[in-house]
Amino acid sequence: MRPTSKHIFVAIMLIGAALMAASSSAEEPSARDIIEKNFYVTKIKHMLNDSTMTLTNDKGQQRVRKTRSVNLLQPNGIDGKIMIRFLQPGDVEGTGYLQVQHYDGEDDMWIYLPALKKVRRLVANNKRDSFVGSDISYGDILQPVVDTYKHTIVKSEALDGEDCWVIDSVPASEQIKKDYGYGKKTAWIRKSNFMEKKVDYMDTAGRPLKTMVIPEIVEVDAATHKWWALKREVKNHQTGHSTLLIFENLDTKKPVGEDFFSTRYLEREK
Repeated sequence: MRPTSKHIFVAIMLIGAALMAASSSAEEPSARDIIEKNFYVTKIKHMLNDSTMTLTNDKGQQRVRKTRSVNLLQPNGIDGKIMIRFLQPGDVEGTGYLQVQHYDGEDDMWIYLPALKKVRRLVANNKRDSFVGSDISYGDILQPVVDTYKHTIVKSEALDGEDCWVIDSVPASEQIKKDYGYGKKTAWIRKSNFMEKKVDYMDTAGRPLKTMVIPEIVEVDAATHKWWALKREVKNHQTGHSTLLIFENLDTKKPVGEDFFSTRYLEREK
């Protein structure tokens, strides 16, 4: 049977649809690609900043804490180092936290408590613990490497006027699930710059645990398109407690020395 013009037209339409689908698939990044870009977008060479942490309990009572942080990216461009010092109020003044990431192994984590005059080394399962009474855990402070979780794109949607990918991330192993204390994370990632807009956390039993929103961000290095959150708000759905973290005085110009990132420096208190 000779093909008619109708058959030819249908064939052309089918081929065109297939090519469009292939092109769309090629342009759409995978879930892992998106999370990898999200991981690297905050990998700033070095930075100093101040922050204000406001803790609010379920009765509306508040505590305010001031901190100063130093960040340094290690030569491999993957692992970060961070030293956080509490400045106010008096009951936490001098408290320090040091973390050194290792993409191919466990991070080194230490906390210094002035009352004990001693540095305490933290272990892997401390990652699920509250960071100094906040709704942020030790495991949240520096973002874990991409393959700590397995990632799936759920959908695309606009959130507060910003186009986002919605991505589910589940622990890559039972040990990771146990260490971090999360059964699943669902993240809204901005399509414009790969920064998070919102993250929902489920506990290991699959119950809603907390939500973090990141309403304000800033590009701190226009040349390399690196970004930083100016504000993070975390609400614990199980306790009614919340944490507001506001970053100020971001400085990516001043050099940061290796001497900040030692337990000896951690013990200085000032």
